Amino acid sequence: MLDGVSLDQLRTFITAAEEGSFSAAGRKLRRAQSVVSDLVSGLEAQMDVRLFDRSARYPTLTAAGTALLADARAVVAGVDFMKARAKGMSAGLEPELAVVIDVMFPMATVSAAAYAFRRQFPATPLRLFVEALGAAHQRVLDGTASVGVVASLPYGPASLSSEHLAGVTLVMVAAASHPLASYPAPIPKSVLAQHVQLVLTDRSELSAGIELGVLSPSVWRLADLFAKHAFLRDGLGWGSMPLHAIEGDLADGTLVRLLIDDMPPAGFVVPMVALYRTATPPGPAGRWLIEYIKGQQAP
Repeated sequence: MLDGVSLDQLRTFITAAEEGSFSAAGRKLRRAQSVVSDLVSGLEAQMDVRLFDRSARYPTLTAAGTALLADARAVVAGVDFMKARAKGMSAGLEPELAVVIDVMFPMATVSAAAYAFRRQFPATPLRLFVEALGAAHQRVLDGTASVGVVASLPYGPASLSSEHLAGVTLVMVAAASHPLASYPAPIPKSVLAQHVQLVLTDRSELSAGIELGVLSPSVWRLADLFAKHAFLRDGLGWGSMPLHAIEGDLADGTLVRLLIDDMPPAGFVVPMVALYRTATPPGPAGRWLIEYIKGQQAP
């Protein structure tokens, strides 16, 4: 019966196939050749399938053995993964790490952190959300995410704790074809007010009533930064964008920086923070991720 198949049999089968003989498998497993042979024979009997052709000097996998070898490896890998995950959980490691990232934060940094996280915590799944403004904070507030890498709001909820991260530089831009692109700098705010401003809007109510950087009475609001980027490139309005996200557009002239009266020519920096609920601070995996991102941003 297949219910009686043991991990010991599967591991022995895999080792025999990889080593090319029962004697070599015995040496690797530190077992007698006869024990290896008996375990493999027992597995064949239980599955009613010949795994090895023993007619030659060395056993070779049959067609059925080759097909089932992949299944055996998958079963053993799954059990090993479960054991590693259970071991981490017993030591306080999160069973899953859910993180929300502000859409303005550099995705290259997030990708590098995720790659390193997979090596550091191979048994801990990573769930990633990307949100804008207060919607990112809301993910942490409602427990959907245990850690947030978000833009700091002027009035953050008191139940959340934050740690400083390097900020993101925003610059005002317009398409090269937009009338503001050819206007002599510095551009008066009265002139900006004559054109549609593209503004990133909040899916949540956390920033309701707060208008940051809105300089025109004519506003189009978009809940997606990539849509805003596309609208800017197509000349549908002017607005701010993270500098790291549009360096290519500035280099090839698709977008042009707007130098505005009474605003710093280098742009302005949006403070970024690592965020979590004060009552439930991040576990080992979450703490590691925060420190890694801090290290990536260090000069």
